[in-house]
Amino acid sequence: MNLAAIGVPGLIIILVIVLILFGPRKLPEVGSAVGKTLAEFKKSARDIIDDDEVKQEEPKKIDRA
Repeated sequence: MNLAAIGVPGLIIILVIVLILFGPRKLPEVGSAVGKTLAEFKKSARDIIDDDEVKQEEPKKIDRA
């Protein structure tokens, strides 16, 4: 999903809904949890991409028996 497609009004509506659902006291905890989740997702995606690149670079071994 493209963040630019949501636009500023959409982001404001999302923030208001989150504020109503969780309240102002829980908002920092929610933000922290979302940030940690995104960081872990990016790390995992980077690891998968790196593994795929390594597999593509390795020459295939042919057994001639």
